[in-house]
Amino acid sequence: MSTSSAVATPNSSAPTAARSGYYALLILSLINLVNYLDRYIVTVALPYIQKDFQLNNTQSGMLGSFFIIVFMLASPLGGFLGDRIQRRWLVAAGVVLWSLATGASGLATTFGMLMVARACVGIGEAGYGAVAPSIISDLFPREQRTRVLSLFYIAIPVGAAAGYGLGGWLSEAYSWHMAFFVGGAPGLVLGAMAFFMPEPERGAMDGPEAQAKLPFLVGLQGLARNAPFWWTTTGYTLMTFAIGGLAFWLPSFLVNERGLAADKAGFLSGAVTALAGLLGTIAGGWLGDKMDRRMHGGGLRMSGVGLLLAAPLMFLAVKVHALGPMFAIIFLAQFLIFLNSGPINAAIVNGVPPAFRAFAMGLNVLFIHMLGDAISPTAIGKLADLSSLGFAIELNAIPVLLGGLALLMAGKLFKHVTA
Repeated sequence: MSTSSAVATPNSSAPTAARSGYYALLILSLINLVNYLDRYIVTVALPYIQKDFQLNNTQSGMLGSFFIIVFMLASPLGGFLGDRIQRRWLVAAGVVLWSLATGASGLATTFGMLMVARACVGIGEAGYGAVAPSIISDLFPREQRTRVLSLFYIAIPVGAAAGYGLGGWLSEAYSWHMAFFVGGAPGLVLGAMAFFMPEPERGAMDGPEAQAKLPFLVGLQGLARNAPFWWTTTGYTLMTFAIGGLAFWLPSFLVNERGLAADKAGFLSGAVTALAGLLGTIAGGWLGDKMDRRMHGGGLRMSGVGLLLAAPLMFLAVKVHALGPMFAIIFLAQFLIFLNSGPINAAIVNGVPPAFRAFAMGLNVLFIHMLGDAISPTAIGKLADLSSLGFAIELNAIPVLLGGLALLMAGKLFKHVTA
């Protein structure tokens, strides 16, 4: 393994390189927090949006699906550019764009205007999401990647919780418009800071042979034959379908079928998600590195077991009516699911050549959303209109179960790639 500095500057001392790496990790993690805060504000503000625009559940689900469709289609382009230009430029420009679009969502006076604003959020997030993990993989050596990527992905539950809590409180106390105004502000500051992040050499932590450029068609052919990548993407997609649909509809389920006020539903959902996500992501990073040292694909195998255990808990949670036991079960299910954040993404960046990582991440994003949470909010909304929201949510246990089996297969086939 290479011992080159994190920022690939020969005269930099190791402590300076480490500080630069952790500074970039901090900025990228804060951006990821704001990323998910902006995504989840809309879910808890949804009952107010439905009331203002007179939307049924199917139409409301389209609001989530349209954002994801734009995001996933733009992600491979973001990854393609991220393998060829300075990635910090894509990060900074993407953050500023989606933050402005989040604020613009609060100005929407029609459902169509709101859909356009959310589409712009998706474009901005695509410029960031595909390249951030590849930057981190070039700042830290392989044996630390699962842990540092877990720190990066801690921002998902914390950002989701902040979106739930902030969106619920501002929508209840002021209006759903104010929730979007406030949610868009932090990203403008972080976008400016991203311009000054270190830009590491591609493959800087994988040895000199890994820093060679890779023709796009050659990389694409190699990725097409990379069975562990596709099994990992399959498992990740099935999980994303279920979790994306649940996250979009959980606050509405608590309001409409459990009788909670929107602010209380947002607070409870956010608190449980934040705690379970924080503990699960940290535990997954530590266990994933430990399992990877014991066997090839150890982190993926652990992730598969986590999903297999989470599936029956997801089904059971909706069956329980008492809030305390219901949220306890949701906590356990989310803990087991968030074990996967670091290991899955570390497996993707470790399993493809460094010069092709951003595109591979972008392609992964395309598939997990195209066949995952791009369709699950609308599908669950449609099923809820035909039966009930509770029954529609129960069925989410099936793709989680299948996703666990796919990750076990990915772990069995996985081998590290260094060039």
